[in-house]
Amino acid sequence: MNNLNQLLQKDGLKRLVIFTVIVLALIALRSMINVILLTFILSFLMDRLVELVIKKFPLNRNFTVLILFITIIGLLTFAIVKYLPVFISEISQLIKQLQDFYLKPHNNAVIDYIVNMIKDNKITGYLEQGFALIVKSFSDISKLGIQIFISLILSLFFLLEKPKLIEFTTKFKYSKVAPFYKEIEYFGRKFVLTFGKVIEAQFIIATVNCILTTIALWILGFPQLLGLSIMVFFLGLIPVAGVIISLVPLCTIAYTIGGFVHVIYILIVIAVIHAIEAYILNPKLMSSKTNLPVFYTFIVLIFGEHFFGVWGLIVGIPVFVFLLDILEVNNEPKKAGKT
Repeated sequence: MNNLNQLLQKDGLKRLVIFTVIVLALIALRSMINVILLTFILSFLMDRLVELVIKKFPLNRNFTVLILFITIIGLLTFAIVKYLPVFISEISQLIKQLQDFYLKPHNNAVIDYIVNMIKDNKITGYLEQGFALIVKSFSDISKLGIQIFISLILSLFFLLEKPKLIEFTTKFKYSKVAPFYKEIEYFGRKFVLTFGKVIEAQFIIATVNCILTTIALWILGFPQLLGLSIMVFFLGLIPVAGVIISLVPLCTIAYTIGGFVHVIYILIVIAVIHAIEAYILNPKLMSSKTNLPVFYTFIVLIFGEHFFGVWGLIVGIPVFVFLLDILEVNNEPKKAGKT
């Protein structure tokens, strides 16, 4: 018994046990995972936005929080009322356009080969499932709306009472659950510094990519710009794989409206935007720990999608980076001259 007590007193084992308890608790609450993740992401991003506004303008914190939330809720309501029917209509047209392209015969050996390869690999099926999932998510507005509403309310009260919450939570440090609090504080700090920062960077990169791609598609004369821009934004939240997946519908539409010339144009556009992401945005927004090999990135995305669905694609890499940080895996590139 004494040996067991001594074993449990070791920091490494204690940390592992508490981490396991946290993971099991999240698994038990998996039915609420949408609300949990949305609340964290909204709270983190809005907190960063509030701090940015306060630095630029000498405003009261609570007043700033209220104004920003009212603005965002107003914009969301306006977008849902005005653009949701248009978005669903455009996505439906995109699906029909893609289906027509793959079903009709082509008098071109290269196109026929590519279409057959896509059919054999069931890529069109995955695209249809993805579009159907997006449409279903926006169509089932009652459930999604309630989850977003709850997350907005929770994040609003979190930001309004952030100083009080920190003060109250600190009291657990001197209670009977102090050892548990210490480890929760450790994991919480790591989670915010890794997961939160990577999610923030993913959203900024996806927004920039979406704006640049939409401008390029508008110049090239692409139809259904609203549906395509939203698709590009959500796929932009998926590291590496999102760019590859988006190429299939974009190249298909490019070929239907302008032939191989437009396909080459869209490939150049995506290559330039990806270069901006890789060489300008990523180094500025991402830490060195996110410089993962592409093989690891795809493995994480595949397993993340298998176990957690769409959320796994979006938060898989941030969670993996968080685990690397917990395990103290040094992913910094070696400097020249060092072995």
